[in-house]
Amino acid sequence: MSEFKLIKDAVIINEGNSFTGSILINGEFIDEIYLSQMPLPSIPEDKIIDAKGKVLIPGVIDDQVHFREPGLTHKGDIESESAAAVAGGITSFMEMPNTIPQAITQKLLEEKYVIASKKSLANFSFYFGASNNNLDELLQTDTRTVCGIKIFMGASTGNMLVDNPDTLKEIFARSNALIAVHCEDEQIIRKNSRDFKTQFGEELPIKYHPLIRSEEACYSSSSFAVELAKKFNTRLHILHLSTARELDLFDSDKTLSEKLITCEACVHHLWFDNTDYGRLGTKIKWNPAIKTKQDKEKLFEGLLNNKIDVIATDHAPHTIEEKNNPYFKAPSGGPLVQHSLVAMLEFYHRGKLTLEKLVEKMCHAPAELFRIDRRGFIRKGYYADLVLIDLNKPFNVNSSNILYKCKWSPFEGYTFRSSVNKTFVNGNLVYDNGKVNKQKKGSRLLFNR
Repeated sequence: MSEFKLIKDAVIINEGNSFTGSILINGEFIDEIYLSQMPLPSIPEDKIIDAKGKVLIPGVIDDQVHFREPGLTHKGDIESESAAAVAGGITSFMEMPNTIPQAITQKLLEEKYVIASKKSLANFSFYFGASNNNLDELLQTDTRTVCGIKIFMGASTGNMLVDNPDTLKEIFARSNALIAVHCEDEQIIRKNSRDFKTQFGEELPIKYHPLIRSEEACYSSSSFAVELAKKFNTRLHILHLSTARELDLFDSDKTLSEKLITCEACVHHLWFDNTDYGRLGTKIKWNPAIKTKQDKEKLFEGLLNNKIDVIATDHAPHTIEEKNNPYFKAPSGGPLVQHSLVAMLEFYHRGKLTLEKLVEKMCHAPAELFRIDRRGFIRKGYYADLVLIDLNKPFNVNSSNILYKCKWSPFEGYTFRSSVNKTFVNGNLVYDNGKVNKQKKGSRLLFNR
């Protein structure tokens, strides 16, 4: 039984239930799930992981990251950021196309998969990037092997801003793939930027960021995307909601499997609000912008009432030197994958979120929403992507334990009440109590479509 491992006596959180049990892993897969009263198989002691007092959940699936490779590897790369991801309990990620070169042809997209197969410690998929003039390439996307199409309906790098209404209509009408969109109205943002620059010049205070990338800019774009999806019966997923107003666009009375239009919230929009700009400055400059306390609270309500389907990170590292620039020159985005799970567990400790709901939104729902093959649940025959959590071992974020290549975090100095103890990817122990095993690589995600 050399391929077997036994995770013994964990509190297992899965599919709305919490129970004490043990998981037998055989190679890449979950071989059996044992309830506490069931007899356990006889395997060598060195293959048994004592999980008593700890919580076991499916691996977190993050549907929105920027790992910066190729072309931007001074900020991060697939190895460094996937190491941070598994240390944070993320076993699978879906990465965005705005690298250099941009993944806007099938050839360039497949080149990213080759890099990941050699370097990624977590399982991976990559979005195909839409532009105003690559529809023929886009329509060749294999929905079995690629997570989806990414459209930037707001500012982006290079030519990835898709702002031609005719192009958007063609994509929504003809694509069979899931379409994931970044929704901000570029014309509104440009006007707001001009107005604030006229008033304040280049030294604009960061607190005006959510007024430039405003509620109006978000709602104008996201409502247009929803309108197109309804018109053409398109499978649409709207990324990183940041406003209360946008919640009106989504259903809470349908199950996830019934929804054609879905959405997500990111950890930073659930954690921070505009009162944090004075303390953290451009470290929390994201697009869409972190907005008001009311927006934050309403987004959390939307998470609980199922208008919001998944929790993601939009992990997007920049060097601290880049972030320390004045407002107009400081890039948007920040690192999050190592700390997203422990941050959401903090809401559990505060009594705002159950462990079952957390697992639903971070593990089950991404798997169901993208129809990922045999991941996101603790089920017999599924891949053994698993995370063991110590709810009672504090984790202080500091420079000695930050694994991002950029070596900073907006959570630096914060002590979370929980920590990730172990992470398994395809049955392999890739993170163990502070140590990352870089010998084992993740696999390309496949989709049942």
